[in-house]
Amino acid sequence: MRRALIAGAITALICPAIGVFLVPRRLSLVADTLAHVALAGVAIGLVVGVSPMVGALVVTAAGAIGIERLRVRGALSGDAALAVFLSGGLALAVVLLGLGPGFNVDLFAILFGGILTVTVTDVWLIAGLGVVVALTIGVLYPRLLAVTLSEELARTSGVPVTTLNLVITVLTALTTVIAMRMVGVLLVSAMIVIPTLAGFALAASFRGALFVAMGIALLSMASGLVLAYYLGLAAGASVVLIALALFALTVPLRRLRAFVWTTPG
Repeated sequence: MRRALIAGAITALICPAIGVFLVPRRLSLVADTLAHVALAGVAIGLVVGVSPMVGALVVTAAGAIGIERLRVRGALSGDAALAVFLSGGLALAVVLLGLGPGFNVDLFAILFGGILTVTVTDVWLIAGLGVVVALTIGVLYPRLLAVTLSEELARTSGVPVTTLNLVITVLTALTTVIAMRMVGVLLVSAMIVIPTLAGFALAASFRGALFVAMGIALLSMASGLVLAYYLGLAAGASVVLIALALFALTVPLRRLRAFVWTTPG
């Protein structure tokens, strides 16, 4: 449980950190697509006998580069490239998992998350990936923000938009692998998107939205893991449901804030 809480805290901080650069640009589907590609990586890892996390990391990073290359070169539109990789990754995973003996238990944990499946090695790997994502965002934050707010304006200002788009996509791939062990492949995009939406709904600035989203993600992760541990629930689903409940609370809170600000005196 301690290992799960440590890994969950890292995941909760990293997911909104990448989500704030995806949601305003309507690229939320990138996370879902890469989650399905990660499932193919997990399948490859199980079949060849290596760590599923390592397989997911390599294949998801390669998929992220492939998606961005196709989009930049104009071979496929953005949504078409995502659809190709999403369906292809899922199909490859199903075929490969059908060839691997004894994959059912591992598959359930990977699809839906599980607190008891987190090992010491997983914690160190998640921490390492989290440091890479955090340092990259910290160093490139002004440029990533410029690209997120307006690609055209950033391009005319000399910002390397193409390179930064590739960086964002690869960071999304790493974030997907980080969150996979906690909430499962099928719910990764929810942890990237839902706290981010709540952050933008409550905060008045981009940086404020980032911090609010991180707080909501941390609260969701901790509460979900505790409930899953004591009530025997699916960890990933519990975390996402709490995140959805907190997001639902942003509606009355936003209305209350608007009422306070518009009330005379």
